[in-house]
Amino acid sequence: MNKVSYTLILGFASLATACKSGIIPQTKNASPATANLLETRYKMLLDYPVDSMSMPRSITLKTNLIKKVPSRDWTSGFFAGNLWQLYRLTGNEAYKKQAEKWTPFSKKESVNDHSHDVGFKVFCSFGEALKVENKQEYKDVIIKGAETLCTRFNDKVGSIRSWDFNNDIWEYPVIIDNMMNLELLFEASKLSGNNKYQELAVKHANTTLKNQFREDNSCYHVLDYDPVSRAVRKKTTLQGYNDDSVWARGQAWAVYGFTMSYRYTKDVAYLQQAEATAQFFMNHKNLPEDGIPYWDFKDPGIPNAARDASAAAVMASALYELYGYTKNKSYLAFADKTIQSLSSAAYVLNATVKAPFILDHSTGNWPKNDEIDEPIIYADYYFLEALLRKKTL
Repeated sequence: MNKVSYTLILGFASLATACKSGIIPQTKNASPATANLLETRYKMLLDYPVDSMSMPRSITLKTNLIKKVPSRDWTSGFFAGNLWQLYRLTGNEAYKKQAEKWTPFSKKESVNDHSHDVGFKVFCSFGEALKVENKQEYKDVIIKGAETLCTRFNDKVGSIRSWDFNNDIWEYPVIIDNMMNLELLFEASKLSGNNKYQELAVKHANTTLKNQFREDNSCYHVLDYDPVSRAVRKKTTLQGYNDDSVWARGQAWAVYGFTMSYRYTKDVAYLQQAEATAQFFMNHKNLPEDGIPYWDFKDPGIPNAARDASAAAVMASALYELYGYTKNKSYLAFADKTIQSLSSAAYVLNATVKAPFILDHSTGNWPKNDEIDEPIIYADYYFLEALLRKKTL
């Protein structure tokens, strides 16, 4: 593959047009040199040693200490997924070979019923593998994972339970992030021919649609239900600034989750909610000009608050899909602007950092002072997915 082709694949084919149209500022960062930086970062994923107990999650740049996690961590499937996506972007067999080594490490999570994040762990690894290799083994793991996720569904509440901890605070917590795990269920119905997984996913989506959004179409992070009466006990947060704040990644999960749910069901109510929350996000007065949000739109420290590149990447990926259904050019323009920002030297991790990450400046869990303004693996996953979706357009 020649250099020009590689640069196109990295998403810079429309760079000149974007600059002329004002989508991004004409700066020295927005240049083919940044494509070289991305290529350097991509190659570092190949250098990370294969180890089932050392799946990379984030890195603290002050110490260059990589946070490594086992398969039970909710982020464990992303690294394999990143390798599969890089193979699809570049055609380089080396990424495929590495992906095949990392993917099996998430297999045992398909039977872990102590976590609501079976979707993240299984579908972001085995689901990406299935897009490349149509293996029955991959299908079986996805279906098994869906079966396991179903055990966390309460028909009275109409939702999949999120966490099992903090029982002194919550009775039946459901987080907006759980919308992302529904893709595992939808896809399992397609693969198995058994519609029960999709039916359960629809019930969860409908309950979330009914209860999780405010009048302005922003969403709460956590809803706590009474598992007997089905009533909402409280609307709160774990990762936002406070219960009434607007956690940026939560808004992105909502847009992505309901757009994806529309893909499988064609329920217009899902599409309408995705659009409404997208508009809230895109037009918020506290959104920076480059499209990369502060970690919470209501952090009183703005403009000196931490950004969240991961929220931006999730939103960009969601908006490319949403544009495909609506042909609303504002979604395409915003996604393009966001990807151009993320692809610049301002957000791509410096080439001197030897670690298997692509983007810098994500915020994990601000209230716990955990993974603040750092490279985090899931930002890379949704960034690569956005590039793939942009490429298909």
